Amino acid sequence: MVRIRPAQESKAMPKLSLAVSSKVNPPATTKRPSCRTLHGATLKDDYAWLKADNWPEVLRNPQCLEASILAVLKGENAYARAVLAPSKSLRARLFKEMKGRILENDSEVPLPDGPWLYYSRFEEGGEHPLFCRVGRNGGDEEVLLNGDTEARGKNFFEIGQAKHAPDHKALAWSADCSGSELHTIVVRDLIAGRKDLDPQDHDLIQETDGSLVWLLDSSAFYYVRCDAQLRPAEVFRHRIGCDPTTDERVFATQNPGLFLQLRRCQSGRFAVIKTDDHDSSEVHLLDLSDIGAKPSVVEPRSPGLRYDVEHHGDRLFIRTNADKAEDFKIVSAPLSDPQQSSWTDEVPHRLGHMIASFAVFPAHLVRIERVAGLPRIIVRSIETGEEYSIAFEEEAYSLGLEERLEYDTGILRFMYSSMATPWETYDFNLTTRERKLRKRQVIPSGHDPSRYETRRLFATAEDGEQVPISLLFRKGLRLDQTAPLLLYGYGAYGTHVPASFSANRLSLVDRGYVYAIAHVRGGADKGWHWYTDGKLNKKRNSFLDFVCAARHLVDTGFTTAGRIVASGCSAGGMLVAAAVNLAPELFAGVIADVPFVDVLNTMLDPSLPLTPPEWLEWGNPITDITAFREIRSYSPYDNIEAKPYPPILALGGLTDPRVTYWEPLKWITKLREFTASQHPVLLVTNMSAGHGGVSGRFDHLRELALQYAFALACINRKTRGN
Repeated sequence: MVRIRPAQESKAMPKLSLAVSSKVNPPATTKRPSCRTLHGATLKDDYAWLKADNWPEVLRNPQCLEASILAVLKGENAYARAVLAPSKSLRARLFKEMKGRILENDSEVPLPDGPWLYYSRFEEGGEHPLFCRVGRNGGDEEVLLNGDTEARGKNFFEIGQAKHAPDHKALAWSADCSGSELHTIVVRDLIAGRKDLDPQDHDLIQETDGSLVWLLDSSAFYYVRCDAQLRPAEVFRHRIGCDPTTDERVFATQNPGLFLQLRRCQSGRFAVIKTDDHDSSEVHLLDLSDIGAKPSVVEPRSPGLRYDVEHHGDRLFIRTNADKAEDFKIVSAPLSDPQQSSWTDEVPHRLGHMIASFAVFPAHLVRIERVAGLPRIIVRSIETGEEYSIAFEEEAYSLGLEERLEYDTGILRFMYSSMATPWETYDFNLTTRERKLRKRQVIPSGHDPSRYETRRLFATAEDGEQVPISLLFRKGLRLDQTAPLLLYGYGAYGTHVPASFSANRLSLVDRGYVYAIAHVRGGADKGWHWYTDGKLNKKRNSFLDFVCAARHLVDTGFTTAGRIVASGCSAGGMLVAAAVNLAPELFAGVIADVPFVDVLNTMLDPSLPLTPPEWLEWGNPITDITAFREIRSYSPYDNIEAKPYPPILALGGLTDPRVTYWEPLKWITKLREFTASQHPVLLVTNMSAGHGGVSGRFDHLRELALQYAFALACINRKTRGN
């Protein structure tokens, strides 16, 4: 029986107000009108000047930001601090609550690899992970990399990857020290006192994307260099002890519209180079046993063809949408002749059964399928084709396959959670079907899942589609429309938003909130068509689905109009910003974290890091008048009107290469100019972080406490009639 401490009891709504004092004045940002004509339309932008001309330099070194723009950002931060000052004590309580749910000295379940067990862990009070190992048969722990030590004295620090060499004698690790997602790779000698090799000995590589793959003999590794626009663009081979300027380039893409990714295949035999856009993909393999290997293509790129590859003996297993397999199928092909003409179906396509991911074991093929938005694990015998599924009981839940370091095993490690059930890590014997619990997430302050209820609802969209909604709330909630509700959404890139556990959400739910996730189109929650029905010229479906979900939650008694706080991050920030343009009366407030809101201007600028790769997601308004008109019709920044907007909190990062700092800055400045209400429109910009916010695990909680305190104050405003 789980003991419930007082912190877990239902909490009263705080007495806060977001009414802006007449003594607190918002910044007065200068207008500098600029105009241009495209496709016969005149585009006027009073705040285009807030985009620094030297933005690539600013992402690398924030100190280079022009003084006039820096003054605007500082003014916005000061204004937000003043308006949010009454919530200071609440933010402190929220932070303490959320920190109390974290096991400070938490540790991963170790992963076996040869004579060692590798894992990461945290120390009590530590912000960053430690990467460690112990002997497989016991012995003392070795700390290979201490993130807290490496972060000392840095405003931002985030480890990208930490990969030990196959001979276990070296560790190559990468870190981002600015938030711009440019990583420096360092090599550490694990035999000679676990010291980083002297940079003068050349084993330090800058401006990479952080990924790396060792060769089997541990003499070298592959890595990805970024170009001047911070895009991953080239794969190089670095020999230990050699000058990086002499590293051999083994692969490059000259197409700025492609994403480049590097990883090791599950068998450990190959490095996998994948280049893809939002329409097609192409995979090259590098033999890790050959120091002079050249990349070999699996199947040349063709429009609309997407595929992923894993190696198994003398064959490849391939997840693909070939032959109109909308929700994907799995095929195999000879390693010696891997092109599409040799593909043989292994797991046929079934419409509505979205194959989201797969793993290959010596005797088994494992996949995660999503049916009606819910995942399940399917295990298939490679020899016989016999299949079985691993069952779960809750109405809404999340599953994930864990990484493994050794290929030759019959143990599948997976993670399970629901919005009420903390994360559980299992080892599953693929032959005996025995399931062994290896770890259950500990909530030190106490948590009883039976006190919470999870639900799965479906809202009917304007065109008849059924939009899934995942819900978490305390049992006994009265469905009389009085509950406040936070509605989260994303809806882009085919990304699935899982109905997984987050201890932080309990700080809202324990105060009477309903936490809801709207699985809108643009994600692939209900299959690939769910994605394609929410992109390009169908993008408005995402926004309409979100509004439809909000109205359904009102109609079913969970809340009422004006008691919903909309929340979204990045492309989800665009979602909530577009939704509040469409139906501001539904929302008590909006939280837009690093929001992609200046869509038209960003898609018109091919120099920005993500613009060319994103044209197949949003459309290319430079060359396509239809795309221009469509984006212009919904871009949140371009569709601000004189109407009563609710309170809005936007968050940005000065070194964010994905949603650049000027997007939320321009958006809130224009909103404040047009809104017909007196509600605050706020921007908090982190001056030393990027897209993911601050890097430390506890510092992140302070950012989240700010958002939750804002949400609580928005509802209190509606309650008091302010």
